[in-house]
Amino acid sequence: MVLTKRQWILIGSVASVLVVAIVVGVTVGVVVGRKKPEQETIQQRVHDILAEHPLIDGHNDWAWAIRRDFRNNITNVDLYDMTKYHVNNSTPFQTDINRLRKGQVGGQFWSIYTRCTHQGKDATVSFMEQIDLMNRLIAKEPDVFQMATTADEVRQAFQAKKIASLFGIESGQAIESTFSALRLFYQLGVRYMTLTHNCNTPWADQHMVDRPGSTLVKNNGLTEFGKKIIIEMNRLGMLVDLAHVSKKTMLDVLGVSKSPIIFSHSSAYTLCNQTRNVQDDVLRLVKDNRGIVMVAFTPIFITCDSNYLGNISGVAAHINHIRNIAGIDSVGLGGDYDGIDETPVGLEDVSTYPKLIEYLISQGNWTDNDIIKLIGGNLLRVMEENEKNARDLQETMQPLEDMIPLEDLRKYNFTECRYLDMYPSTTIT
Repeated sequence: MVLTKRQWILIGSVASVLVVAIVVGVTVGVVVGRKKPEQETIQQRVHDILAEHPLIDGHNDWAWAIRRDFRNNITNVDLYDMTKYHVNNSTPFQTDINRLRKGQVGGQFWSIYTRCTHQGKDATVSFMEQIDLMNRLIAKEPDVFQMATTADEVRQAFQAKKIASLFGIESGQAIESTFSALRLFYQLGVRYMTLTHNCNTPWADQHMVDRPGSTLVKNNGLTEFGKKIIIEMNRLGMLVDLAHVSKKTMLDVLGVSKSPIIFSHSSAYTLCNQTRNVQDDVLRLVKDNRGIVMVAFTPIFITCDSNYLGNISGVAAHINHIRNIAGIDSVGLGGDYDGIDETPVGLEDVSTYPKLIEYLISQGNWTDNDIIKLIGGNLLRVMEENEKNARDLQETMQPLEDMIPLEDLRKYNFTECRYLDMYPSTTIT
């Protein structure tokens, strides 16, 4: 069939309309459906880093929250989704398996903690109960958690796509001032000990003695017995944790320790002058020590304002400050989840770590290698150096066998619930 001129004009018009419609439709679809290129790239970049390198948080109080709300009974507890539990109006759980996986957590130092009121009574027993809880929790979900006691074991767990689970005792009260208990806790898998919580031990001062007008009993930092505790921890390969201690205790430890120390959950004093935070002169000593400060997300440590929770940028500011003073090799993450009642906006639970990393990368001065060090590389190095130093020390040192001086116990009234047969000059009745 031969088309007329009029028919050719009509066909051309229809074709033109179709072409325009297709172009407009494609353009609109692309604009509407497209994310910002940089945002998409940063999110994928963070996901890839966390998929290949373990994010290891320095301090999580999930075990304490389970003790508080379930009296350590986990048989019928859904560890995958703890958001459903609100026992006695307590703070909602910030940790469970679903959110750990979403947050791409590769390793966790689980805090082994009970209150200061146990000290001098049943502290050792209560801390052992918490270790037993974590052992049962790990055994209940063996496809999710894997016990780790060395840097290599952390890497092995991560390669097996499990969350490397490490134990850290939060407060030296656990050992009731004996080397024997310290060594036994090491054998049970404990790989760091926070020297104090918010109470002194008979051999170390806690941070609140530094508050203006404090009338708390003081040891003036570490006692001579406390210094021996540090030496024995070095010999064992147990990391010394200075979160919660006074500044004088920090300085004394940094003068004694032969191995890199940690702050498992503290922030920068210059940005928030809270006694739980680390001052710049101490940060410089941490750098010299090759130690690490793992930044806590605790709002009052970030903002110093009880009416303001802070946000991701505030936490990032503390990370950047510690990096600037102590160096990129001395900073890490210690969220303190389930040990805090409130969190900064955007960091509500363990699922939010990627958001913090995305924010840091968006600042433009964090390389992939920097991020790898921050999320776990630095902590693994600190562990490896402690392990090596322990092997070297064990070739020349015997286990310490000293007893804490009796007067140090009496100073805190810690002899009433203690049989004193190990002190031969004491009359036993």
